[in-house]
Amino acid sequence: MVPKENIKLTFKTEMMKKSITILAMSLFLLVGVGNIYAQDKYGAEAEKCRTNLSIFYEYAKVKNYDAAYEPWKWCFDNCPASNISIYSQGLKIAEDRYEKAAADQKAVAGKLIDDVYQQRIKHFPQNLGKVYSDWAISLEERGASGQQVFEKLDAAFKADPADMSVKNLAKYFQEVTNRYKDSDTQKVFDTYDDVMEAVNVKLNDLTEETDKLNAKDSTGVKLTAKESRTRKNNEINLKALGQVEDVLDGILGEVATCERLIPLYNKNFEEKKGDAKWLRRAASRLNAKECTDDPIFPKLVEAYVHAEPSPEAYVYYARVLEERGNKTEALKYQKKAVDLETNPYKKAEYLYKIGTTYRKGNPSVAASYARQALNYQPSMGKAYLLIASAYAASANSCGTSEFEKRMVYVAAANKAAMAKKVDPSISSLASKYISSYMGSAPSTKLIFTEGKQSGASHRVGCWINETVKIP
Repeated sequence: MVPKENIKLTFKTEMMKKSITILAMSLFLLVGVGNIYAQDKYGAEAEKCRTNLSIFYEYAKVKNYDAAYEPWKWCFDNCPASNISIYSQGLKIAEDRYEKAAADQKAVAGKLIDDVYQQRIKHFPQNLGKVYSDWAISLEERGASGQQVFEKLDAAFKADPADMSVKNLAKYFQEVTNRYKDSDTQKVFDTYDDVMEAVNVKLNDLTEETDKLNAKDSTGVKLTAKESRTRKNNEINLKALGQVEDVLDGILGEVATCERLIPLYNKNFEEKKGDAKWLRRAASRLNAKECTDDPIFPKLVEAYVHAEPSPEAYVYYARVLEERGNKTEALKYQKKAVDLETNPYKKAEYLYKIGTTYRKGNPSVAASYARQALNYQPSMGKAYLLIASAYAASANSCGTSEFEKRMVYVAAANKAAMAKKVDPSISSLASKYISSYMGSAPSTKLIFTEGKQSGASHRVGCWINETVKIP
């Protein structure tokens, strides 16, 4: 009989052998799989790929594109999925060759640029809104047809409109407007709304991040180098994105008139009265264009409230109730719209929207809601612009003399200046407001005639009740 101790020892030895074998097989499989992935990424000649990647990158970094070309082209042909620099730097190499190409070689050099874009999209399909947008610019600069350029802009728009340049968004929207303004006006409006929704999401994200960095900075805590760069980049992007609405509104102006909107929404109402998205956009556009006197507006709003009970729907419904004389019920819906929201930025947005519904008939109430919005989001520049426009709308009623009335415009310009200061995304629009209002400010002659002193304080009366400096 074999002793129990020997049986235990033999059992342990066998188990150890099995464990070592399993471990070895696992390591072999992991290494093997790793090599397969490496080979997939770097191609059949992985080492040569790595070497050429390094060589062309160093040359390209110092703009020696001629020397970079051969090692780059090898990587482009043999290991195209290995590194995104094949495309970021490769585009510069291809463009350099196009610039230097003789006239009879331009087509070949241009094809190389297009090949770089195509391969980039295939192997690194990220940020495609920007990639297609840049490709459209490249094609236009190389004299491609308008249709070819439009196709790339259309692809960029479908990928991510917020990643397109302001110039390209305007170009794309202008082309859509030109093509469809007479045959399919709804498509023009839908394109506009799609652009603005995508852009506003990005604007809100950048604003929240920037506000947090500003709040940290204001407490005396020094921002890291990375945070400072982020804030600077955010401000640049906010300024660029903020120009989109102004540019698109300029293009849309000829199409989005009450004379076009009202028949269109009347025509489509029965078919769309259960479509919350369509109703929201229609109500929002009629409100923005001040087409709210037509019976279609309350019809749209009531359908919107039923299709999608939401803070935004309640904002418009409150306005309808107030115009019907039901102020108590209107206040209830306004409060409901704000109270339902917990995010301070969205709460500010709803207060601002309530303010815009009063812009036409009650500027003091519009300004009041804009100030409430600023309590939740101090960097909301458009709330300051709403206050500015409310001031300007009250110029004739907030002064008895020409001088007093014109000083109201100075107060309005000050609010527009605040908008520009706190919100880079609307700096361009705010500058237009400032220029317009200061154009109506008291002239040097009027100030002298009134016996006033430039730089002295002046109290603007009535509901504005604000002290400003005489210009």
